[in-house]
Formats: sequence, structure tokens, C-alpha cells
Amino acid sequence: METILNLPIENKIFYAVLVFSWTVYLWEAYLAYRQRRIYRLTLQVPQELGKIMDTDTFEKSRLYQLDKSNFSFWSGLYSETEGTLILLFGGIPFVWKVAGTVTARFGLGPEYEIFQSLSFLILATLFSAFTGLPWSIYNTFVIEEKHGFNQQTLGFFLKDAVKKFIVTQCILLPVTSLLLYIIKIGGDFFFIYAWLFTLGVSLVLVTIYADYIAPLFDKFTPLPEGELKEEIESMSKSISFPLTKVYVVEGSKRSSHSNAYFYGFFKNKRIVLFDTLLEDYSPLNKDGEPETDTLTEDKSKLKVRLTQLRRELGHFHVDAEMSSIQFSPLPLSLQMNSFLCFFLFAVLIGQKELFMAFGFYNSQPTLIGLMIIFQFIFSPYNEVLSFCLTVLSRRFEFQADSFARGMGRASELCSALIKLNKDNLGFPVADWLFSMWHYSHPPLLERLRALGSTKQD
Repeated sequence: METILNLPIENKIFYAVLVFSWTVYLWEAYLAYRQRRIYRLTLQVPQELGKIMDTDTFEKSRLYQLDKSNFSFWSGLYSETEGTLILLFGGIPFVWKVAGTVTARFGLGPEYEIFQSLSFLILATLFSAFTGLPWSIYNTFVIEEKHGFNQQTLGFFLKDAVKKFIVTQCILLPVTSLLLYIIKIGGDFFFIYAWLFTLGVSLVLVTIYADYIAPLFDKFTPLPEGELKEEIESMSKSISFPLTKVYVVEGSKRSSHSNAYFYGFFKNKRIVLFDTLLEDYSPLNKDGEPETDTLTEDKSKLKVRLTQLRRELGHFHVDAEMSSIQFSPLPLSLQMNSFLCFFLFAVLIGQKELFMAFGFYNSQPTLIGLMIIFQFIFSPYNEVLSFCLTVLSRRFEFQADSFARGMGRASELCSALIKLNKDNLGFPVADWLFSMWHYSHPPLLERLRALGSTKQD
């Protein structure tokens, strides 16, 4: 103990970061073990769901979630081990030195720190992409394929990965260079300018994502005229939701999972539906056999789609009541957190010991400072914040469910939740501690109980 107390401050910081990282990993592993135990031992459909979930579906969802949990354990162990080895063997200063060698080949010395930072980012993201690729391939072509969700070919997958990397670099590099420049010239109040810049970037990206970025990967088409579109427009008007367009995204070329969401600011909001939500397309029925569930009747299908949207619009309704400018409380809290983090970064960036702890003895690059402080020093705070946001998100989900119930749609919402849970092979039983820590959306049983009904519509 005395030996540890006598260590230089930079060594204490380094070992504290390692110990905390492994503490979080072991905590997460313990929670995952509790949930895997649920998957292994819960072999019968819970009594409450006996009339709405058949044994075959229950078993498929159990095996799917068990496979995902086992995969998550091994990928998490690899990731934690890789991160530890990078820190122990000086991987970060090594890559920074290589980046300096690359920029020097173009006649740019150490004074061109921003260019060296961009070179460092490219090398680091390349390394991350290559080390993560085998895990992503296994997840897509073994686990998702085994359980009937994957719709991609290997060629499409690799092409998509390359495209994502290029688009990411096209956004990441200019944004990072401008942020570093602002920090360099911002003076004592640079943290305010940096925060405003990142806020502006996030607003721009949210605005242009669905119109200019997402179409690079998926096909978006306007929802055709018909009963569904008329019902969506009528429903939007009933709660003063400023709907401008309804799109259908071709998600079925990647996966048979289904979803729906809305985006946009102020009076320009749009709804996006996955084509797998519109079509009766799921791993449970894609062999062409009709389901016995009454949801396969045309009007019941329409109700399921609309009820999912009612929930999403419920988020808008709750947010609008809480904020006159119609910004969601979660993004607002994240921006407040972002400002706090930039302020603390301004306080800590001058501490040489932070850089020395990670192998930077002769220089203090701004990008490395951002990485050290935001990723490592703030990690305890980030864990607490993540848990608080999970709790808050669950509360909003219950509020959205309550809104749909208030519209007299409780039974339809129950049917929609059950249908989506079945189509995505969600497991309805969760360990209470795992659920509390991880689930931003409450488990199916909790939501049905909150709605006051577990009976099928």
C-alpha cells in the first residue's frame, strides 16, 4: 500500500484508469451472467404470456438472445483486453509518432499539430475498423444468419463497411480540424466556443442526416397514398404534430428487424417506417406460411403499424409539453453535459501529469488531451450519467405508452408491442438488475403490466 502511495502522480492516474476500466467490465460481465442465467433457466412461457406467445416463438427468442449474450461476452473480453494492451505497451504515443512520420513526409513538422492529429485519427480508425471487422462479420453472418435476420451478402456487407468508413472520415476529419483550431485560438473561453461549435455540428447533422447521409446507404421512398398514409396524417393533426413527409426505408436488404422513428426540427418533422414494418416480414413467417395470430388480418396489421407510430408521437407530445421550443429533454440534457465536459476539459488540459500518464512526456497535443480527458478521466462520471439517462429514457417510454393509452389505444398498443417483440425475437423475461442498468426500453412484461393488460387484442 505504501509503495502505491509513493508512486508518481502520473503512474497513479494510469493505474487508476486501468483499475476502473476493468471494474466496469467485471460489473458488466456480472450483469450479463445474470441475464444469461435467465436465458438458460427460463424454459417455459411465463403464465402471464401464455395466451399471447406460443412455445415455438418463446424458444426461438430465448436461443437468439442467448447466442447474442455469449457473443457479447467474448467480444467484450477481447475489446477490454485490447484496450489494456494498447495502454500498457504505449499504443497511443506510438500511433502519434507514426502520424508525425506520415505528415513529415509531406514537409509538415511538429508545428502542424492539426495535420498530425488528422493523420492520427485516420490511423486509429483504420486500426479499429480492421480489428472490429471479424467480430462484425461473425455477428452478421453467423448469429443473425442463424436466426433468420440477416439479408446481406458478404460483398454487400464489405462494400457497406468501406462506404461507412469513407463517409465517417469525410465528416470526422473536417469537424475535428475545426474543433482543434477553435480550441487553439479561443483563448480563456475556448470551451464556450468549442461547445457552441459541437452543438451547431450536431444540429446540422441531425437536419441533413436523413436527406443526404442515410440515402447513401439505404433507399428512402415516399409512402404511397392509401389508408395507412391517411391515418398517419390524421393522427399527426390530432396532436398538432407538424408532419411534412412520410418515408419508407428499405431496411429489408440488411435485416428483417423492424422499427419506426421521426426526426426534424420545429415545423419540419418527418416519419420514417421500415419496409419490414409495413410488410408482414419476419423470421417467423418468411417461409410463406400464414400466421395464426389475428394480427395478420388487414385491419389488425394497420392497427399495429399505427400504434407503433402513436408511441413515437407520444414522445413528441411529452417533449412538447416539457419544452416550448420542442427540443427533446434527453438531447437537452446531453448538451448541458457537453458544456460541463468542455468546461472541465479547459480546467484539466494544462495538467502535464495527465499526458505523462499515457506516455506523452515532451508534448501535449490537444487531440490527445481530448481523448485522455473525455475517454479516460471522465469515465466514472460517464458511467453514472449513462445510468441516469437510461432511467430517464425508461420513464419517457412509459410516458409514451401512457399517451397511447390515453388515446384509447391500450389494447392495440399491447398487440403492437407483442407483435414487434415476436418479429424481433425479443425475450420477454429480464433479470431486474440487468434490466435496470441496460434497458432504455422497459421489457415487454413491464410495459404490458403498466398498460394494465396482458391480453391479446
